[in-house]
Amino acid sequence: MGKLKIVTFVPIENADAVRQALGDAGAGLIGEYAYCSYSVVGKGRFTPSAAAHPHIGEAGVAEIVDEERIEVVCEREDAKAVIAAMKAVHPYEEVAFDIYPLLDESEL
Repeated sequence: MGKLKIVTFVPIENADAVRQALGDAGAGLIGEYAYCSYSVVGKGRFTPSAAAHPHIGEAGVAEIVDEERIEVVCEREDAKAVIAAMKAVHPYEEVAFDIYPLLDESEL
């Protein structure tokens, strides 16, 4: 069914827990290697609404957070379980993540 890349953004202090959950759910398998991921540190910016319950910051106040961008691959059929595992340990009320379809080298 093909592979996907899932990318999420998480406060640095929570990155290991999210990475572990992704791998435990089956993401990050590349050949004979498991728990493969790539990370880069950057700045996340957001302003919670009055109805939000932010993990960091307060409603109505702009926030800048040091975050880690975590990228993993997974099989399409595992994606829903991988995303659920990620959301279960991610500290944010609204988890930002991207899903990218991947081509196999044989498809080029």
